[in-house]
Amino acid sequence: MTFEQLKPQVESIISNNTSVDERLLLICELLEANVPYYNWVGFYFRNGNKEELKLGPYVGEPTDHTIIPFGKGICGQVAVSNQNFVVPDVSAQDNYIACSITVKAEIVVPVFVKGENVGQIDIDSNTPDPFTEADERFLEFVCEKVAGIL
Repeated sequence: MTFEQLKPQVESIISNNTSVDERLLLICELLEANVPYYNWVGFYFRNGNKEELKLGPYVGEPTDHTIIPFGKGICGQVAVSNQNFVVPDVSAQDNYIACSITVKAEIVVPVFVKGENVGQIDIDSNTPDPFTEADERFLEFVCEKVAGIL
């Protein structure tokens, strides 16, 4: 399924009347099931006023990284930089927090509400260097839709 085919499904999930967490989990499930190289899909959100991220809904292997300090790992760096971060090869990153030995690449895209970085979508892949600009644009679309329900 292409990203263009997934967009209406994302919009459909966003517009249903379940809780925010249920909708976020459905989005994770949709992406993980339909993009073959998305092996772990989850959301992290700023933990209140603390300079840290807290794990939200996700699908994939369980992770010990339920709290990530700003600046630490790929997610923590995105919390500070407010920029997408595509990592083609996690083994080449000094500041990488390993979740699983099978993970080869990662992409993190921030979620902005009223210009403020409130969280991010984080995707791990067991495929080396799978992410393209198309992934970035699609995930920006997803984050924009998610921002509308936060």
